[in-house]
Amino acid sequence: MQARTLYNNGKYEEAIAAAAAVSSGPGKDEAQLVAGRAYLERFRHTGDTTDLATARNDFRTLDPARLDSHDRVQLLVGLGEALYLDSLYGPSADMFAVALEEVAPFGPDERNRLLDWWASALSAEAQLHETDRRSPYYQAMVERMRQEQLADPRSSVAAYWTVAGERGLGDLDRAWSDAIASWVRAPLMDKSDQLRRDLDRLVVTAIIPERARELAPTPPDAATTAADLRAEWEVVKAKWK
Repeated sequence: MQARTLYNNGKYEEAIAAAAAVSSGPGKDEAQLVAGRAYLERFRHTGDTTDLATARNDFRTLDPARLDSHDRVQLLVGLGEALYLDSLYGPSADMFAVALEEVAPFGPDERNRLLDWWASALSAEAQLHETDRRSPYYQAMVERMRQEQLADPRSSVAAYWTVAGERGLGDLDRAWSDAIASWVRAPLMDKSDQLRRDLDRLVVTAIIPERARELAPTPPDAATTAADLRAEWEVVKAKWK
C-alpha cells in the first residue's frame, strides 16, 4: 500500500493524503490505521490537538476484524501512542505491554522503539504518584529490561532503562555500577553514541547528586562527594572513549 510506504519513509502528509484516497474496499481499514499513525506523528511535531483527535477517531472507527495479525499489533501500538500523547500514561504502558508480547511482527529496531515507549510511559506514570508508591513501576521496568538485555545484548534501550529504573528504585549503587558497565559496553550495542549521551545526562543530573546526598547527608560534604563522583565519572569516560 502506497500510504504505508510513505508513512515508513517519514512522509506523513503524503501518507495521510494517500490513505484518504482509499475510501472503500478491503484496504479501507488498513489505510485508516496508517492515517491514524501518521496523524500521531504530525501531532508530535506540531502539537495541534486536532491531529490527535483525528488519529483517535481513525483508530476508533476502523474495523479491527478486517486487519491482518501484523496490523492488529500496529493498532495496539497506535492506541498506546495516542494514550501516551493524551497523558494517560498507565493505560498507555498497559497497551504497549500487550503489544510487546507479540514478538513475531517486530524487527529489532521496531521492538526497541516499542520498548522505549513502554518504559517512558511507565516512568511517566510513576512520576504521577508519591515517592513511596513508585517502586512497583520501576521494579517492573528493571525486571523487564534485564530480561530484554539477556535476549538482545545489543539493545541500548534496555541498557539505558535498566539504569534509569534502578535509579527510580533508589538503588543508586547498582545504577552507578550499571551506568559504568553500559558506558564501557556501548560500542557493542546499537545507537551507542545516543546511549552514551543519555547515560551521561542521567548520571550527571540525577545519579551523582542523589548518590552524593546518600553518601554524605550534610550539604557541604555532599557537594564534595558529588565533585569526587563527577571526577570519577569523567575518568571512566576518558578511559573508555
